[in-house]
Amino acid sequence: MAESTYRETTSLTKPIFVNGRFENPWKSWKKNNLKDSFKFIKNGVNKQPPLKEEAERTLPIIPPDFNRFSSNTTDIPLIWIGHATVLVKIDSITVLADPIFSSRCSFVQFLGPKRYRDPPCQIKDLPKIDAVVISHNHYDHLDLSSVKELNQKYGKDLRWYVPQGMKKWMSDSGCENVVEMTWWEEQPFPGKPDVKFVCTPTQHWSKRGVTDTNKSLWCSWAVIGPKHSFYFAGDTGYCEGFKEIGEKYGPFTLSAIPIGCYLPREFLSPQHVSPSEAVEIHKDVKSLNSVGIHWGTFNMMAYEHYLAPREDLILAVKVAGLKPTEFVTVKHGELNIFEK
Repeated sequence: MAESTYRETTSLTKPIFVNGRFENPWKSWKKNNLKDSFKFIKNGVNKQPPLKEEAERTLPIIPPDFNRFSSNTTDIPLIWIGHATVLVKIDSITVLADPIFSSRCSFVQFLGPKRYRDPPCQIKDLPKIDAVVISHNHYDHLDLSSVKELNQKYGKDLRWYVPQGMKKWMSDSGCENVVEMTWWEEQPFPGKPDVKFVCTPTQHWSKRGVTDTNKSLWCSWAVIGPKHSFYFAGDTGYCEGFKEIGEKYGPFTLSAIPIGCYLPREFLSPQHVSPSEAVEIHKDVKSLNSVGIHWGTFNMMAYEHYLAPREDLILAVKVAGLKPTEFVTVKHGELNIFEK
């Protein structure tokens, strides 16, 4: 991609690309300074996870029913693996989103945010998967160990969809079938021309190392089939892009929208939505059903209580006048069936 301002004169907002790095085009984006970042880390680093006995009661783990998942051909079955990792099937295409099965979301497994809820299954237990979508390269959404194990299990039969600037990393990790896309690009799925994958906007950022900040893009994903459609929001702050997504591709049969890691708002609002803002995304993209993700799994440094995302979502759904079943949280590993 040439070093220029990557913004076309169309009605759809594009990312900005300047001097080899991407930037958010949204007025709602704000970059936090070093002082605010150090304060956030200092005040959140000693946050304690729930005790195991309490977590088992409040966030039970259900063994996944992969037989029912695989046999469903009429609706959209979804299994929440934890954090932002979901397994979903839409019109016979099975998609895994932002897979992380490791104990920590970090570059090493002795430091960094640790799980207090284990994955309900291991990669070796997963059914046949056709595609993986990656929203961005943060460690809680792109896990090297999980990528390698998935690649070992499925090889070139697995198709990886990643945002601009990530293909080399995926190829260097051994992935053979990588599709790199920017916002608003569409790709039909091979052998299934009536199912398309669409790279859609979010408001976020990227970084894995010391010098690579924003050298790759961040995104959400839409999977649109002849009968159903699925929207995966990944990780994002609230921005105008969701209304654009809804106008162009909505309504969606099902959406997975982040609801956690949102306090304090003065620091996290540019990059993480609150549950009430997640409800706004649900409405903006015209989702018929939504599931809350990005919570209840890792001991992240955000300040809210570990159950607050669920409780605040219930309140936000009520305040918005939605049906209680329209935007829900689900149990780790539980099979959920969604329909139009």
